Amino acid sequence: MLAIPLPFIMSFLLLVIALFVKVKRPNEAKLPVIFILLCALSTCVVGLRWSFDISFLRFIQPIIASLIPMTAWFCFARAHGSKPLTLPAFLLHFLGPILVSLSAFYYLFWLELSDLLLVSLYVIYGLLLLTSSFTMPEEVRLSQINSLRNAERIAALVLLISGVIDAVLALDFFFYEGLHASWMLSFSYLILIPLVVAAVLHVGFSTSLSASEVKEAKHKHDKKEQDLAKTEPERLSLAQNEAEAILLSLDRLMREKEAFRDPDLTLNRLSRKLSIPARQISMAVNQIRQQNISKVLNEYRIEFAKHRLMHSQDTITDIYLASAFQTKSNFNREFSRLTEQTPSEFRRTATGSA
Repeated sequence: MLAIPLPFIMSFLLLVIALFVKVKRPNEAKLPVIFILLCALSTCVVGLRWSFDISFLRFIQPIIASLIPMTAWFCFARAHGSKPLTLPAFLLHFLGPILVSLSAFYYLFWLELSDLLLVSLYVIYGLLLLTSSFTMPEEVRLSQINSLRNAERIAALVLLISGVIDAVLALDFFFYEGLHASWMLSFSYLILIPLVVAAVLHVGFSTSLSASEVKEAKHKHDKKEQDLAKTEPERLSLAQNEAEAILLSLDRLMREKEAFRDPDLTLNRLSRKLSIPARQISMAVNQIRQQNISKVLNEYRIEFAKHRLMHSQDTITDIYLASAFQTKSNFNREFSRLTEQTPSEFRRTATGSA
């Protein structure tokens, strides 16, 4: 059993993180905060269960654990702007935790069922995060869409690994009376939990909305969806001339207004600037450019950075910040991808300096 109260230390750290996120992002990160608090409660219960062998917690631990994958999925689904779930669909997500709760309180009879349900939940939600075709995030900074998707994949893999660990843990109890349980729980709760928390945190910190914008954006989004539903059916693609017209408007906005220099630019903000539905902008970019809107936006930013590298004495740090990149590493990566040179190499070549 765990002799060192590491789970309690982890719970305390998670509580501090939840408080920090609540203060920094009171509106955008509500679900991530709930998820972090749930993880803190879970690690605390594990610590109490394995340090003091409190029998009642044997029933509580699997119930709390069953809520973690569902909540993680909701965090990413909301960030992607997925449509609100119908009541039956919403209740369906709670079916797993309800069954785990029932099996937990009939522990002596349904021990194997409880373990099987937990493993299934982690695997199912892990696969959902890996395979679900969420819509293009509308309230996430366009510069962070790719990193958000990477975070989503990390969360999916962590859930899948957690499911495997739960299965191995059940086998360990069956064959070895839990001889290796402490090591597996230490790995699961002290390494995997922080990883999935970090991935979910990325969701909360990727949105650029203020408190007032959250309400306004939701109202406008709902109204726009209702108007579109009345005027036209759901479309999977645009007419070629319509898609080209949208790209032309996008290009004009970028070149004349330099909208790409807004570090908090989102698909919804872009939609408001162009007076074109966000999903049509995304469809047009994918259809004509075969890229997502984030990569197209970075092309404008890199062109701007190239011009500054050639015609100014600004430092590379000043240039990447003026180009609206969030980090220097992301700027260097995108610059190298598009030019096959580092910013320093490009400046030396373009200016003919030694």
